Amino acid sequence: GCIFAELAINQPLFKGENDNSQLEQIFRIKGLPTEESWPGIRSNPQISMPRWPNYEPFDLRELIRPEQIDDNGLDLLQKMLEYMPAKRITARQALEHPYFQ
Repeated sequence: GCIFAELAINQPLFKGENDNSQLEQIFRIKGLPTEESWPGIRSNPQISMPRWPNYEPFDLRELIRPEQIDDNGLDLLQKMLEYMPAKRITARQALEHPYFQ
């Protein structure tokens, strides 16, 4: 998903300088993960959730212009950027997505 976005916008989607700033960039765009969107996140010792502001999901259309990626591409990108691997689009599903038709 990150590389797909970079190809569309010609720059990194998440511009973190280290692990913490990278996570912050992801949370700023995707929203702060919850137990529903990322089971086990609250008990993960590597990600101390109380220190992060309660970021709400950001509308990718505010970052990516229609001439950079169409609505099908944006839908595909959002499916690629799902927190949970089980909910994330698979490579096979991605290739069958309307964006590639």
